[in-house]
Formats: sequence, C-alpha cells, structure tokens
Amino acid sequence: MTLIRGHIIALDPTNKQATYFAKACGVARLAYNWALAEWQNQYEQDKKYSDECLANSIEIDETKLNKPSQGKLRKQLNSIKRQQFPFMLEVTKCSPQLAIMQLGDAFKRFFKGESKYPQFRKKRRK
Repeated sequence: MTLIRGHIIALDPTNKQATYFAKACGVARLAYNWALAEWQNQYEQDKKYSDECLANSIEIDETKLNKPSQGKLRKQLNSIKRQQFPFMLEVTKCSPQLAIMQLGDAFKRFFKGESKYPQFRKKRRK
C-alpha cells in the first residue's frame, strides 16, 4: 500500500508582493510573446533564403541561416532589454528566461508531434 501525502499552501501576499507577482507574470508573458514572434520572423527569413537558393540553384550557406533556438533568443533578449524593455529589470531575471525556455520546450514537443504549434499568451485575470 502506498501512501501519498500532499500539502496545499495558500499564498496570502501583501499588496506590494501581489504587485511584484503581477509584474513578473507580465514580463514572462511579454518575453514569451516576443520570443515567439522573433522565432516566427527568423524562421520565415530562413525559409525565404532557402527558397531563393533553391530557385536560383545556389548552394545554401549554413552561416546565413538564423536557425532560431531558445538559447539564441535568450541571448538576444538580454542584449536588447536594457534599451527596449527597461521595466524587465524590476523583476527577477528568471521570469523572462524561463518563459523563453518554456517556448523552446513547446517547440520541441511540436516538432515531435506531441502538441500543437505554440500560441501567443493572453492576459487573463482570475
């Protein structure tokens, strides 16, 4: 006989903590949506380049392909967030990084045929 125990812990944040959590969730959603849009953009550029090479019977130069990945997108976001998204610095760096890592995992599952194509995240209040 197996006995499984679990704990349910209710969060009772103060107003300041609730605001921080909301900011962290917003930053994560923004990072995920930015990375998904950037992934689609880079993939489309790679497809255009490959199609042009095939149409002109030119060998594809692998160095000109973007080959989007979650690691590259995390580095790209880190390089631009101070100028374009300075409010991201108000929350932990883990929030946007984990969101992009989740997107990378979503694409892995998509390419394996385990799930549908990743969708943009929406703001939901519950």
